[in-house]
Amino acid sequence: MINPEIVVFAGAAACFAGCIGDFLSLFILGSKYPGYRHVSDPISFLGSSESPVSHLISVFWVVLGVLIIIFGIGFRTAYMPADLYVKIASWLIILYGLGEGLGSGMFKADQVNNSYTVSFIIHDILGGAGVVALLVLMLVVPKIKEFSVSRAFFIFSNVSLILAVFLLILFSQRFIGSKYAIAKGIAKYTGLWQRLLLLDFYVYLLTLAVKMVAKTI
Repeated sequence: MINPEIVVFAGAAACFAGCIGDFLSLFILGSKYPGYRHVSDPISFLGSSESPVSHLISVFWVVLGVLIIIFGIGFRTAYMPADLYVKIASWLIILYGLGEGLGSGMFKADQVNNSYTVSFIIHDILGGAGVVALLVLMLVVPKIKEFSVSRAFFIFSNVSLILAVFLLILFSQRFIGSKYAIAKGIAKYTGLWQRLLLLDFYVYLLTLAVKMVAKTI
């Protein structure tokens, strides 16, 4: 039987490797895509079939998914015996790994004649499920006994959630469209909103990783 402490430390290490590695890879591989603009272009463009780094970043996203799943398992192990909220939180983390990680890596966001392909639709559905999972996670974790006693963490979770929802609304302007100039202006910074949203998510996950290690030591 594997030592629980090893599982917890492996989970935390996987979280750090996945979150930091994914964020850095976006900028490193994005520089290899002529004409790609981080501020205006969504991350999914890097994984489309037209991208010169398509295969490489797809592999990175699959690896990210596996690492986040390991983190989810480590989180549950850190708070054993797991109550209902710990179990839900663990599964939400795993769902994010399956959706935003494995889903994004296995299904490319391709368009043909300006029409969405089946792969694109699946990519967006799975990615969207992953995003929703982390939004719900920010509501669930503060209910876990070890976290509920900290008012600072409660405030941190609420601020992270509000910021995530706000950035998600800004990012969604690219899909909604509008005749108003301000909405069109917001849509021009699609890539920026998405990266800030990702940063918000990763800071939250990394905070959980640090806390679960601190509890185990």
